[in-house]
Amino acid sequence: MAKLILIDGSSYLYRAFHALPPLSNSQGEPTGALFGVVNMLRATLKARPDYVAFVSDAPGPTFRNALYDQYKANRPPMPDDLRAQVDPMLAIVSALGFPILRVSGVEADDVIGTLAKQAHAQGIEVEISTGDKDLAQLVRPGITLVNTMTNTTMDSAGVVDKFGVQPDQIVDYLSLTGDTVDNVPGVPKCGPKTAAKWLAEYGTLDALVANADKIGGKIGESLREALPKLPLSRELVTIKTDVPLEQPVTALILHERHVEQLRELYARYEFKAALKDLDAADAAVGANPVRDPGLATAANDAAPTSRAQGALPQEEPKLDMAGQYELVTTQAQFDGWLAKIATAPLVSFDTETTSIDSMQADIVGLSLSVEPGHACYVPLTHDYPGAPAQLSRDHVLAALKPFFEDASRPKMGQHAKYDINILSHYGIAVQGLKHDSMLESYVWNATATRHDMDSLARKYLGYETIKYEQVAGKGAKQIPFSQVDLDTACRYAAEDADITLRLHHALWPKLESEPTLRAVYENIEIPLIPVLASMEQRGVLIDVSELRKQSQQLGKRMLELQQEAWKGAGREFNLDSPKQLQAILFDELGLPAKLKTPTGQPSTNEEALEAIADDHPLPRLILDYRGLAKLRSTYTDKLAEMVNPRTGRVHTSYHQGAVATGRVSSSDPNLQNIPVRTEEGRRIRQAFVAPEGWVVLAADYSQIELRIMAHLSGDEGLLKAFHEGGDVHRATAAEVFGLKPEEVSANQRRAAKAINFGLMYGMSAFGLARQLGVDRGEASDYMARYFARYPGVHAFMETTRQQAHRDGYVETLFGRRLYLENLTSRNQALRAGAERAAVNAPMQGTAADIIKRAMIAVHAWLGERDDDVHMLMQVHDELVFEVRKDAVDEVRAGVIERMSGAATLSVPLLVEAGVGANWDEAH
Repeated sequence: MAKLILIDGSSYLYRAFHALPPLSNSQGEPTGALFGVVNMLRATLKARPDYVAFVSDAPGPTFRNALYDQYKANRPPMPDDLRAQVDPMLAIVSALGFPILRVSGVEADDVIGTLAKQAHAQGIEVEISTGDKDLAQLVRPGITLVNTMTNTTMDSAGVVDKFGVQPDQIVDYLSLTGDTVDNVPGVPKCGPKTAAKWLAEYGTLDALVANADKIGGKIGESLREALPKLPLSRELVTIKTDVPLEQPVTALILHERHVEQLRELYARYEFKAALKDLDAADAAVGANPVRDPGLATAANDAAPTSRAQGALPQEEPKLDMAGQYELVTTQAQFDGWLAKIATAPLVSFDTETTSIDSMQADIVGLSLSVEPGHACYVPLTHDYPGAPAQLSRDHVLAALKPFFEDASRPKMGQHAKYDINILSHYGIAVQGLKHDSMLESYVWNATATRHDMDSLARKYLGYETIKYEQVAGKGAKQIPFSQVDLDTACRYAAEDADITLRLHHALWPKLESEPTLRAVYENIEIPLIPVLASMEQRGVLIDVSELRKQSQQLGKRMLELQQEAWKGAGREFNLDSPKQLQAILFDELGLPAKLKTPTGQPSTNEEALEAIADDHPLPRLILDYRGLAKLRSTYTDKLAEMVNPRTGRVHTSYHQGAVATGRVSSSDPNLQNIPVRTEEGRRIRQAFVAPEGWVVLAADYSQIELRIMAHLSGDEGLLKAFHEGGDVHRATAAEVFGLKPEEVSANQRRAAKAINFGLMYGMSAFGLARQLGVDRGEASDYMARYFARYPGVHAFMETTRQQAHRDGYVETLFGRRLYLENLTSRNQALRAGAERAAVNAPMQGTAADIIKRAMIAVHAWLGERDDDVHMLMQVHDELVFEVRKDAVDEVRAGVIERMSGAATLSVPLLVEAGVGANWDEAH
């Protein structure tokens, strides 16, 4: 089917202006919005539409201004920096070959609506590239909205998800909510939820108007008062679809580019990447492949014979072409691929399974790729009626086992830890993993994109992958992958292995060009994969009876808190109902509403309750109740249900590519969030136990981030405090308050501790005052004294901020980078947050690197021992093991030695290790 892409040029320009930093060229001309538009247009070109138009607002008033003289009257004038980029934008759009439409008397939306209607009537698929909510009224089968800033597509179901109404109700929805930016009246106090609720009940605006007298309360009064203006509101928000146009849809074709004009414009505005594309030898604009849905052909090209460790070929292949994929169902085909992987310089592999839980999933098939654009899929257990014969699972895996376990044969995957875990179920211990495209992207720039394959393919290859829902369906109708027909499964699964290899070809040269990033990738992230896989496979033993007992105790305490809350409120109410709580706190008790929800209602979230916890006992009771409820639902009730029936243990999933600073996170269950500040939270650790004859050993870095601060800042006072080996917070308090250490009071030590840790997270005097319960002046005085005694810390913080503004990123001690995009934001809060992150990231990131290095060293050491110790968990700065009782002393000494030796700092890297029958006792 032919496709028409309609670009909402006005939306493009404004969104790019507000989303990107205020860039300029060396001549001082503003270029930020222009840069964003050019990149979005280049992405559109890769889609190779049959028809395309760039639609922009024409200067002058429109028919809506004649209808209502206050229409858009409140809009501020276009900023000068933005206005200066309009003409250059149009010049570049024209030089790229895009037809430009600007029609006087109407808005760009009306032109887009008219073209969309015409194209739809002719059976042409329509994609509207915009961020404008008004255009949702045009959506229907064959017409979708695409937001190029977020890479999201909105079809009819997407409209319902976002707005709560059908596309044909959007006009009525907008008529009710109005628009403060465009000055569309609407119904005062009618927000999105109310509008959606009314339309769900009455269907249309006309039906609602006919029943307006049935709507109660103040909102009903607002509706009835607004009735005279609702027809005007509806006319203002309705997009015209009958604008007279000079040319038909089929005339909107991409014209020949004006290369010299583009070169001149790109050079003037210093768009280096665009210039590089323009000057490429083939002068092509990265064509995105037209996907052939029936493609599952043999890959006949011979594989390279080099056995270099993941080396790339001399001539890079095109990375955005359509792939050729072979469905392997015969022994002859399989033998051919065994020969290919035996001589390939790098083999990409991927598994298809029955579940995303790697510890409970069974393998369904396996895909391999040895060169970009070519891959195969070997189905193993597809079991739908009429499924063709497949090779035996055991036979295939036995034949591949020598390859997977040969450390000299380089392999790679996308999030390969999952596939390593899957293959471990069949007695295959994968060796020789050299690359992981997820981690290549993560190390290159952790914040540039999500690191799943679909996002990476879109960003680094300009390639749109097949989605799982496209082959297996959605929701209740989704089928297991084992029931997907083989041709479809081949296209999906083989593409995974192919795209993974293509991503390596796109990302590895970037890392090779940055030696420090390459070192982080090769020396920390890649070696950590088998460590985490081993921990996940082992799992941790849980005392289910202990958890059940704790659940009962938590339930009893929650009931007591409920009774206290009812007493404090003067009546019974549902503690889990924000609406009822809102009424009691703010209407009945008259407490101040210090925080509001997005709809303007008083908030009852945790932050809002903390803000008024000193004004009345009830907010604190609610917070305590919620804390216990969360412990019960997240841990004491849920952990027992998560015991794997195969192993009798709980197996978390560790994530390397999720936290920008380099921290490892975990999920299902999230071990990082088990609270330790409350007695109830600490008790949960009592359920993490060791088998009979074994104990739990927990080894924890002491004040690691503060020690890293001392090292990075080189502050003499802080270095001295750590070298003397005493209580660093007491030593800090003595410095700040001019006392001898033994004279420091508990409150003074608490203040020093708050400053020590708070400064690493950019805490302000206001935040410190709030934490210590003192006034802001006193907190400011504390901070001034601190910086006077520790000038090196202050100098480090200032230097780090300056370096972040200069380079756009900060680095850890080992060279990991954290990019901080909001450092140049116009929003002061976002900018301040980025500066705080700039100060904290080197410390938090270095701590993450250190414990990762420690895990790698400990894992290697454990591999040399008898089976008397297993590393089970990594939680923040702590490693947890189960150790046979007769090996405790030796293991404890060995773990401390390797953790302490994971980095060389100018202060001791202290590790504390404890032993017990459970995690709580050992901690």
